[in-house]
Amino acid sequence: MDHFLYKAGELFAEDVSVREIARTVGTPFYLYSAATLRRHFALFDEALSGMDHLVCFAMKSNANLAVLKLLGDMGAGIDVVSVGEYLKARAAGIPGERIVFSGVGKKRSEMETALAGGIRQFNVESEPEMETLSAVAQAMGKVAPIAIRVNPDVDAKTHAKIATGKAENKFGIPISRAAQVYRRAAAMPGLEVIGIDVHIGSQLTDLGPFETAFERVAELAEALRAEGHDIRRLDLGGGLGIPYENSNQAPPLPRDYGEVIRRTVGHLGCEIEIEPGRLIAGNAGILVAEVIYVKQGEDRQFLILDAAMNDLVRPAMYEAHHDIIPVREPAPGGEAEVYDIVGPVCESGDTFATGRALAPQRAGDLVAFRSAGAYGAVMASEYNSRPLIPEVLVDGDQFAVIRARPSYDDMINRDTIPAWL
Repeated sequence: MDHFLYKAGELFAEDVSVREIARTVGTPFYLYSAATLRRHFALFDEALSGMDHLVCFAMKSNANLAVLKLLGDMGAGIDVVSVGEYLKARAAGIPGERIVFSGVGKKRSEMETALAGGIRQFNVESEPEMETLSAVAQAMGKVAPIAIRVNPDVDAKTHAKIATGKAENKFGIPISRAAQVYRRAAAMPGLEVIGIDVHIGSQLTDLGPFETAFERVAELAEALRAEGHDIRRLDLGGGLGIPYENSNQAPPLPRDYGEVIRRTVGHLGCEIEIEPGRLIAGNAGILVAEVIYVKQGEDRQFLILDAAMNDLVRPAMYEAHHDIIPVREPAPGGEAEVYDIVGPVCESGDTFATGRALAPQRAGDLVAFRSAGAYGAVMASEYNSRPLIPEVLVDGDQFAVIRARPSYDDMINRDTIPAWL
């Protein structure tokens, strides 16, 4: 469920007209619903009720400070994968004890920043990282709390580019070598081993891979405890998918995911961390664009928008589907036109959809991309020297720009021409 609905023939975000925001902000722009963000976070929190747990929002899905502040005020932790994300989370008011630092390539300087500023745990991905973190912590007179990420060799049955739990993926330590690696970690003076971390991929629409992975984690936890390790926290990652396309085959609900967690690892008495991102933010956001031209091709019509692949790269990068709807509600039973929906970037890959049926459009009309709140703005670029687009947050009947559109001068002035040219 989201809070983007037609009212009196116009698309609204909660109680604010999308067209009115477009008049104020200009297009294209991202638009987030505070009510949807709150609702989706609460669903995960409720799914783990009765268990000691922390829901850590996967910040890589949406890194806007206002979004982080909103979720942090509800008690969310944050899963970060870079020192930039760590610093943004702290700037949003998230305390260090609610920040988990993941990622395969943490540098010494990043470790130092997190240890100095406070951290809940490092999710360690390799033995060289363990050695570096121990040395950094010792030099600072600290002990770094760690969970070791294990790779359970489970096929998440998702897009190859977002699968992370198979043996050939770069993430984690093979679960077959976990006992040996935990022994090494326990002997390192700068580290405190507190748990196990696992994350098998993103946009999963089947609970089966989760169940398999969590069962393997439970077996490992019991084996490690038998060796004397104090395994008291399980970080089970995120990955639960969202319905990008209207269909009757909706992904599992957070409560069903929570039941899998109870069934597989609930008996261990561990504190549970989960790291949802897409399901919290995805359907909480839309991308609003204006039609520049309707162009007749040899055998198709092109709907040319002012949004492009640099603003929303998922269709070009993952062949991803986003429902695209007109901001003006179509008349019931009206005829549709078939379009290839494209942007103005000079790449054939700048195509959002091919052969998509849509109510007839003309220049100046507005359309909205649904399910664009996750991995939209965070993956945007300035390709073709197109400035990043604004982000807007709606809360009830009010809205605010939470990231302004840079001017062309802002973009140009970041470059420096050396004096010798």
